[in-house]
Amino acid sequence: MQKRVKKKLVSLYTGELFVVFTFALIWILYVQLFEWSVPYLTSYSSLYAFALLEFILLQGSYYWYLKLKQVHQNDFTPLPGRQLKIFANLKRLNTCLIVIGLFVLIYQIISKPIELYWFVFVFLFAVIEHINYYYVRLSYQTIEEIKELKRQKGFRKSRLAKELDSLK
Repeated sequence: MQKRVKKKLVSLYTGELFVVFTFALIWILYVQLFEWSVPYLTSYSSLYAFALLEFILLQGSYYWYLKLKQVHQNDFTPLPGRQLKIFANLKRLNTCLIVIGLFVLIYQIISKPIELYWFVFVFLFAVIEHINYYYVRLSYQTIEEIKELKRQKGFRKSRLAKELDSLK
């Protein structure tokens, strides 16, 4: 079982990190290669949403890295309080950044710039990732996980949310 847990954690940690770098690379390549993408990808609002998404994905990768380190030490307990406090602070910071993003969204809707839909797409992606890490598990990648979701009749708290509850 420990081997299976390690494999899953390696997949989660490296997968999130891979996505962070891949998204950034694709973003840069699109700006360089496709002139039509420049207004969408280089606007302040789109860059804000993208930076928020990348920041949240990095948090996820860091969390899975810490969990992997624990499993290597045969420790299956929640993260230590010091590390959980970091994630609690990141959760609050994310919430502030999302609220700022809502103001950007309102401004975008009023001014109707060309990048509105791109901003909305990336911003919603960031919000969904925040919810996925800090509140409710939203990603189910294997058939077994999907079957489990059906059995439990709905979403369950994310692993990090459960650990953060232990801080209270």
